[in-house]
Amino acid sequence: MSVIVKPDICTGCETCVQSCPFDAIVMKDGKAYINEYCTACKACISLCPEGAIIETEESAQR
Repeated sequence: MSVIVKPDICTGCETCVQSCPFDAIVMKDGKAYINEYCTACKACISLCPEGAIIETEESAQR
């Protein structure tokens, strides 16, 4: 399992950045991106107001 951000849905509000206890979310070009520090704790998923952060079974690019 991995956590990914759907860039087409992300509005760049940065709510997820503040919610991550592992500093695993960074902003690039106004969008959130999950980096290699992600432990898939899922703290960010429920806090995203747009539903742009999802858990996936695929080993997707972060």
